[in-house]
Amino acid sequence: MKPIILAAALAVTPAWALELTTDDQKLAYSLGAIVGDRIFQDFGELDYDALIEGIRSAANPDDRLLSREEIGQVMQAAQQRIQNQAAAEQQAAADAAKLAGEAFLKANADKDGVQVTDSGLQIRFIERGDGATPTDQDRVEVHYHGTLIDGSVFDSSVDRGEPVTFPVNGVIPGWIEGLQLMKEGDKAEFVIPQALAYGPGGAGSIPPFSTLVFEVELLKVNP
Repeated sequence: MKPIILAAALAVTPAWALELTTDDQKLAYSLGAIVGDRIFQDFGELDYDALIEGIRSAANPDDRLLSREEIGQVMQAAQQRIQNQAAAEQQAAADAAKLAGEAFLKANADKDGVQVTDSGLQIRFIERGDGATPTDQDRVEVHYHGTLIDGSVFDSSVDRGEPVTFPVNGVIPGWIEGLQLMKEGDKAEFVIPQALAYGPGGAGSIPPFSTLVFEVELLKVNP
């Protein structure tokens, strides 16, 4: 069966003219599609003539144009190129996120009512309450709506319709600081620089180095 499968897999008939009439042809096509998906995902477009010749060499390994050692070296170099490219793309994305965040923070700082703390946190009060102010040892009940600077929502208790309770010192630094500037009944907007949020690691759908925007309503302080 192997020669039949290999012959079918290496056929040069255009795809639009190929008819899969036997189980062996269907199997060969399926194997080619599976392998092709992985190759394209990892390496993109390749020299398909060379690729097919490499597949053909499986029938006669001694006649291969490259030794096993050379093949190993080629694959190692290719993997290194892919890693270098991925690292460069990640760095470019990180640089872009930082610049976009800095520009957003600069523009937001000039808006009416925005207070900028020494750490860089920006807070603007939307509604004012007269209840207790939490410390970092308290638990709080809040409603919040969190977005990226492009308006994309990544988390929202408001959308879920249920407030959350957590310790003040159990969240990101921007929240820890911001909550302690609020009173029960306050509603405020936090604009949190990436260094006070999730920084280079990101979190879930939050990309690395993201500046975050939260609307926070402090419902209750539990000492």
